[in-house]
Amino acid sequence: MLILLTNDDGHTSPALPPMKSALDNVAETLIFTPDKNWSASGHPKTMHKLLRADAYEWEDGSTAYKSSGAPPDCVALALLGVIEARPDLIVSGINLGANMGYDVFYSGTVAAAVESVIHGIPAIAFSSAQPVENDDYTARGKFAARLAGRVLENDLPAATLLNVNFPAANWDKVQGVALTRLGPRVYQDELVRRKDPRGRNYYWIGGHPPTGVPDHGTDIWAVENNLVSITPLSLDLTAHRMIEELKRWKLEDLL
Repeated sequence: MLILLTNDDGHTSPALPPMKSALDNVAETLIFTPDKNWSASGHPKTMHKLLRADAYEWEDGSTAYKSSGAPPDCVALALLGVIEARPDLIVSGINLGANMGYDVFYSGTVAAAVESVIHGIPAIAFSSAQPVENDDYTARGKFAARLAGRVLENDLPAATLLNVNFPAANWDKVQGVALTRLGPRVYQDELVRRKDPRGRNYYWIGGHPPTGVPDHGTDIWAVENNLVSITPLSLDLTAHRMIEELKRWKLEDLL
């Protein structure tokens, strides 16, 4: 068995060593991460410039890889031949920050897991609300490893992944595990406008951290109540109920 471990925070993430150590107790684990932070990068696919993937020695003596590409590129590079063995599971994270609700469309952590599923390999994305006390990801890594073991035992349906969010609370304050749906995220973005020394406008997207509506049964509700949220996600984004509504629009008359 082989687990590929990636993330979107890069090879220096404080969550990476405890995740590697914990997952090694389940199966051989190979690190393949970006060489820099790709937070909120969405799902880029690098096609018009070269990609690098450099092997280096991890702290336990094993071989690891870091790439100039985005998180989905790391997964694709590994699966297309940079490494010889084909992973049985891909684990992405732990991300330093929650990925709940609509965040899944922005998240590089989730994008890496999606890329894995596109290639036919089951995947789990892990994220944690911040701040984690003393940056201690050991207990979270052990939970991630136990869940990874369950996935290896039971498998996941095609085109499906798990999105896991940990609460920020100390691990001894975690109240349990909840199977959830995506909740409505509320973004508070603001446009910050500045002028450079030549008088040209430039911009930042600023504002305040996102909030959310903690409807019962959602990932946002679970994390706010110190529960570990596990949300199954499907790659099928079809709004199936809308198909019947659109039939009533008589769209064939548009021709």
